[in-house]
Amino acid sequence: MEIMPDHVHLFLNVRVIDAPADIMRKIKGRASHHLRQEFPELLKIPTLWTPSYFVSTAGNVATETVKNYIANQRS
Repeated sequence: MEIMPDHVHLFLNVRVIDAPADIMRKIKGRASHHLRQEFPELLKIPTLWTPSYFVSTAGNVATETVKNYIANQRS
């Protein structure tokens, strides 16, 4: 995982039967819940996340290659 000012990089290993939309809905929902618990001022904001997301498969790329790519995205 790498957190950027305007987006988050996640490298996940999920089952092929799990839909990307369902995975992102759960991640965003849990993150919103925890952030609002820690920072009550966020309760004033109707939504913390945009509905958009980007999902891609790693294919035949080595895990370390993807991890290095994410680590090098720091600003």
